[in-house]
Amino acid sequence: MYKNNYKYDHMKRAEHMAVRETAGWYLWTHQLLEVTGKDSPAFLDRIFANPIANLKTGSERYTTMLNENAEIIDDVVVFRMEEEKFWISTLFLTKLVKWLDGHKGGLEVQYTNITPEYHMFAVQGPKSKDIVNKLVKDKVDDQKFFTIRDNEIDSIPVKINRAGFTGEKLGYEIYMAADKADDIEEKLRETGKEFGAVQVTEFQVMAWTLPTEAGFYYMRDLIHTNPLEVGLDRGIGWDKEFIGKEALLKIREAGPAREMKGFTVDEADIYIRSKHLGGPGEAVLIDGEEVGRVSKLVYSYVLEKNVGYILAEKDALKTGCHILIHNHEAVITEKRFI
Repeated sequence: MYKNNYKYDHMKRAEHMAVRETAGWYLWTHQLLEVTGKDSPAFLDRIFANPIANLKTGSERYTTMLNENAEIIDDVVVFRMEEEKFWISTLFLTKLVKWLDGHKGGLEVQYTNITPEYHMFAVQGPKSKDIVNKLVKDKVDDQKFFTIRDNEIDSIPVKINRAGFTGEKLGYEIYMAADKADDIEEKLRETGKEFGAVQVTEFQVMAWTLPTEAGFYYMRDLIHTNPLEVGLDRGIGWDKEFIGKEALLKIREAGPAREMKGFTVDEADIYIRSKHLGGPGEAVLIDGEEVGRVSKLVYSYVLEKNVGYILAEKDALKTGCHILIHNHEAVITEKRFI
């Protein structure tokens, strides 16, 4: 009999639930590209679907990057560090640089891989603000979501970013020079103990179980989709020019052919193939006809059931309906589970 390795893994469960109930902290450094130059605001405005040029210094924005067919080729966070200095946080820096090279033209813009210079610790959960406040020189009580500020921890310069990939209302990211990471980790460990925080060590918790409960995507979930199909059209700069806009306008006019739906399976010990583990994902059949494929399936420790996403034909799966996936009863839901 197949056993669900999430449900019965006590370490994964403890680390996941610490983030939901107290706090968890972990090293979670993405690749960072620093973009500078007189034309950098206009350049990034064209590269990304969401507006970048109107960002205020110290603010950031999540956005997709599209090809000419409006397919998502990356999803990133863009920070405006100074008037003509931006950071792009990505997991695919080499591909990003090649894309920028191909569209730079004669613009006055430069970009540098600064990933080796920085490490970042995520501190997430209800007690995360208490932990960060205990560490930093300047309290973060008034810091708004998706803003980044300079600060200090025991005279070590850091940048505090209020954000995270867990779906928690309170979450922070601490950026510091790479050679200071061990010092910051030691302070995090000691301070975290006071608030019942634990170190998250399981990649599946950082990247899959926590984000999926909150309806977040990993880039693998978005391959060969467009923003309208997966619900990432909010905030798109329709009044500006960006790569893929013409194709995306046509999709908007006709209506997207597919949509991303959520689903749950109460039965614990199931085997359903999902695309996030490789391959095309389990086929979803209605009356013997394929209407979609399973994009992701993980275990929700909060709900005590399996949860996931299906990329399906538009309107083929109605919220609340019951279907069979690989002979397991599933309920179609919205994409956010908590």
